[in-house]
Amino acid sequence: MEWVQTTGRTVDEAVEKALDELHVHLDDIEFEVLDEPKSGFLGRFGGSDARVRVRLKPVSREKPQDRRRGKPKGKRGGRGDGRRSESGSRDQPSRGPKPAKTKNPNSKPKPKIETGTEESTPMSDDTMPVDEQAEVAEDFIQGLIEAMGMDAEVSSSILDEDVIELDVDGDELGLLVGPKGATLQAVEELTRAAVQRDSGGQAARIRVDIAGYKAKRRVALAAFTRKVVDEVLETGEARAMEPMGSVDRKTVHDTVNEIDGVVTSSEGEDPRRYVVIQPA
Repeated sequence: MEWVQTTGRTVDEAVEKALDELHVHLDDIEFEVLDEPKSGFLGRFGGSDARVRVRLKPVSREKPQDRRRGKPKGKRGGRGDGRRSESGSRDQPSRGPKPAKTKNPNSKPKPKIETGTEESTPMSDDTMPVDEQAEVAEDFIQGLIEAMGMDAEVSSSILDEDVIELDVDGDELGLLVGPKGATLQAVEELTRAAVQRDSGGQAARIRVDIAGYKAKRRVALAAFTRKVVDEVLETGEARAMEPMGSVDRKTVHDTVNEIDGVVTSSEGEDPRRYVVIQPA
């Protein structure tokens, strides 16, 4: 995919704008810092914004056909052939930006600069196939469920763009979802780390849903967004949504993009970043 360039007062803000433009999550992209933000005289005059370029991460060459698999409740399957890269370890971060060195002692740590060219990020020939990565993810979640004394079934599906979606179905899984999906997000991050560890760091994108929480939230948020769009079209005035995470903002963007006469933009800074819906 081609690189997308964005700017912001900080590197994080510039990256966040790119996430909104691409309608993806942070773990789905890699980026390169082109310009660090610079402060001007007395911090106000002559300064410059940060500038980054962003693209979707390359994914495995393996393209198995879509399928769903399920494991019997309370029973774990194998981990494929159990291959693991020598460079993989439990200390390896699961994803996301890392602090990088900067010449400005007063500036905040910046995310680690990712590779900047197609040639510099080739996929290894021994990358674990996506279907085996799905097995690793299923086994990890099933083990977590058993360790917590719960009874649930884990199934996975592999999408065309090498995205592994995992569904956890069962009764009384609220503890795994947590307040506003916070625990579910942690489970997703841990699962991603487990897959990256066993695949040598080059893993497919991971999506986890528990008891249909994310699916229900997407439906509810899309329905609410359509109501806001009706108000914008009726009054001709822009409406700002409440602050939300990048995944929910993507749902709002996608919903509005299907409706003529309105457009969206994201404003503010995390964790208070929000979507504005306005007449086209």
